[in-house]
Amino acid sequence: MTAEIGKRATPADPMPGTTTDASIPSATARSLPPELGPDAIATLEGRSFMYSDIAGDVPEGSIGGLVHADTRFLNRWILTVNGARLLVLRAGVVDHYSAAFFLTNPNLPGLSANSVGVRRLRFVGDGMHERIELQSFAAETVQLEVRLQAGNDFADLFEIKDFVRNRSEQITREHAQDGSSLWFRYQNGDYEAATQVEASPAAKRVEGDDLVWAVELDPDATWSCELRVPLRVGPQEVVPSHRDFGEAFAPEGDDRVSQWLQQMPKLDSDSHTVSRVVARSARDLVALRIEAKVGDGVIMLPAAGLPWFLTLFGRDTLLTAYQTVSFGPALAKGALLALAHFQGTERNDFKDEEPGKILHEIRTGELTQLGLKPHSPYYGTADATILWLILLSEYWRWTGDDDFVRSLGDNARAALRWIDEFGDRDGDGYVEYQTRSPQGLGNQCWRDSWDGVQYADGTIPALPIATCEIQGYVYDAKRRLAELADGPLEDAELGERLRGEAETLHRRFNDDFWIADRGGYYAIGLDGDKRKIDSLTSNIGHLLWSGIVPEDRAAVVARQLMSDGLFSGWGIRTLSTGDTSFNPIGYHLGTVWPHDSSIVALGLTRYGFRDEANRIALALLEAAEYSDYRLPEAFSGYSRDVARFPIPYPTACSPQAWATGAPLLLLRAMLGLEAKDRRVTLDPNLPDEVGRVSIGGLRAFGTRWDVEAVGRNGYVRLAKDHAA
Repeated sequence: MTAEIGKRATPADPMPGTTTDASIPSATARSLPPELGPDAIATLEGRSFMYSDIAGDVPEGSIGGLVHADTRFLNRWILTVNGARLLVLRAGVVDHYSAAFFLTNPNLPGLSANSVGVRRLRFVGDGMHERIELQSFAAETVQLEVRLQAGNDFADLFEIKDFVRNRSEQITREHAQDGSSLWFRYQNGDYEAATQVEASPAAKRVEGDDLVWAVELDPDATWSCELRVPLRVGPQEVVPSHRDFGEAFAPEGDDRVSQWLQQMPKLDSDSHTVSRVVARSARDLVALRIEAKVGDGVIMLPAAGLPWFLTLFGRDTLLTAYQTVSFGPALAKGALLALAHFQGTERNDFKDEEPGKILHEIRTGELTQLGLKPHSPYYGTADATILWLILLSEYWRWTGDDDFVRSLGDNARAALRWIDEFGDRDGDGYVEYQTRSPQGLGNQCWRDSWDGVQYADGTIPALPIATCEIQGYVYDAKRRLAELADGPLEDAELGERLRGEAETLHRRFNDDFWIADRGGYYAIGLDGDKRKIDSLTSNIGHLLWSGIVPEDRAAVVARQLMSDGLFSGWGIRTLSTGDTSFNPIGYHLGTVWPHDSSIVALGLTRYGFRDEANRIALALLEAAEYSDYRLPEAFSGYSRDVARFPIPYPTACSPQAWATGAPLLLLRAMLGLEAKDRRVTLDPNLPDEVGRVSIGGLRAFGTRWDVEAVGRNGYVRLAKDHAA
């Protein structure tokens, strides 16, 4: 498990109080170089991924390659026939961990175009496996030189998207005399890494780092070669189960992924779009899961996203687990346990660590292991600790697992102490953030790009900053922990104190953050001088989700969210069009983030604005139709009146965990699906475009439930075979 400090943008103009590092990747550095192109193909499993162009090749100098645990183990992987790269007929991902490439030869001296069919089969499991198959369609016997160019730079993941240090003098290369394998070894002080490429049949010769076969093919004859690149798996990692090509390309239902999916609730809907989007989300959640050993068991939790964030995050992992908990508690339980394991225990300025704090991310590459990056773990987030408490409560509401909550009681109390003693930096009752690390993030809320929080006129505020949604999270967390204190934690005094603190926060927040101008709204935050940061943002929708908005202001907030300034027609913009810095392709300055909009929709549902929530849900579901039924991390905030289809954000991750979880939260909002008093409850308001929805085998409270709804009517009942 692991994570990255430069996850959001870190341009040349940092926030005041922020120190940047040239080796931290920027958002713009994530765009694909020409060598890979827009059709780049990634296969992934656990913490490993192989990223190539559409022909299956990885040209040296690109951001592609084989990466495991934040280290690149191959940076060049190019197949040629008679000295030429191959033409693509069709290529694509078969499942998240496997891909197939159908290729042919161009016109070459002595070899007419399309004379040889080439198929590359690839999967990532316990290392990378690739099979190369050739078939001759020529009328005569052909002589072929098949060459595989391999290479490695052992780059740290932080470097891949930006600038890779030249390690060539520290990399040794060897090859077996019989041509059956290559070795690359790297050592820098105490840090060591190695790559082995195994080939069967062995190459006829090895030239530098190239494996070369001399192949003679009669008409209709075939030749194949299998390649394997083993990867060292850490002691806490679960070895991926995919071990041969028969499994990777087996019919549906014959592999472990399909078996895992069969355990998930079964959704059926009159809406083809709803069915396809939810099915895609389910498969992407499987693809993004990390499995790790904890004690005698194995836990699952969601990684943040492909390709750069296949690791444990705080905020991303927690919000994804929240989005999905009503459809199965396994990811939430894994996230809670993993993050509790790494909960802060001391004050460490380099890591932005404090006692009780939940991490931002972990990394395990060379730069981290040598102490050049603060990511083992890095704690620069002001909201993850609070969200951990919210998820603990939500998990309990859906499972009734008193023993599990009690087992994390000390972690919960430590998180509460962090809120009051460290999160509230100046004792004013609000949680603020300000990095102490020379490589820390300036903004430590979900809008953690350098300019993600600013005044309406574009001015960047001074640190520390207390953003509005974080105060809403604190309000919600304290009320939820009061409920747990009255229940499994058996601490009535704590419950009474937390309810009082939440009420005080509610009153003060609504005095200090409210702005009467522009029709009324909440400031995005208070700056270091306690001035209101007056931009109008989607964060006000998070306040509805948390419940900190009084009933008499809820309609005003809902009206702002659905105004032309914030609602693009495809979702809620991060920044209103009325603000100076609005940019439809600005990372947090006008783009639409599906996870953000899904939280807004659930908040609107909480206050009874069901039609407004449905407008958001339908818009996002329709947007997914334009990207193969998968919602990306973000897309551009152009108005639907201008763009009749959603405009992609150029460097969005896909799949990305909290975007993948968004459709499940939208469905929950439309169904009014909740858990209360150890029962699943339903208050549906399904639009006509969705029609009927049924969910079979939904897991809650150690049993299975069936749910069905159409319009405003529906039922929940125990499944016939209700044993979980």
